[in-house]
Amino acid sequence: MALPQFSMDMDENELDKMVDNATSASNFLKAISHEGRLMILCHLVTGEKSVTELEELLAARQAAVSQQLSRLRLEGLVIPRRDGKAIYYRLADDRPRRILEVVYELFCVDK
Repeated sequence: MALPQFSMDMDENELDKMVDNATSASNFLKAISHEGRLMILCHLVTGEKSVTELEELLAARQAAVSQQLSRLRLEGLVIPRRDGKAIYYRLADDRPRRILEVVYELFCVDK
């Protein structure tokens, strides 16, 4: 897919749409820019996890994990589900998985 080209003949609506899209993309990138949130998303790529499971996988305190999940939820990247006292999280859509595949390819694969 080709990136859009700016041109002098773009109308105001097209420019406004580009600004709105840039704002959405910026918010998304800010949400995943913290290593704790990035690791949470990496774990959720494999499927739904409880907060307790994430605490164990990340070797982090409940308060820290909950804070990062709150930010991811605010940005619409994860969806919670309550089952009794336990809260489970899953990816809201495929965007995090797609970005993580690129991040993995760029930073994690030995070349």
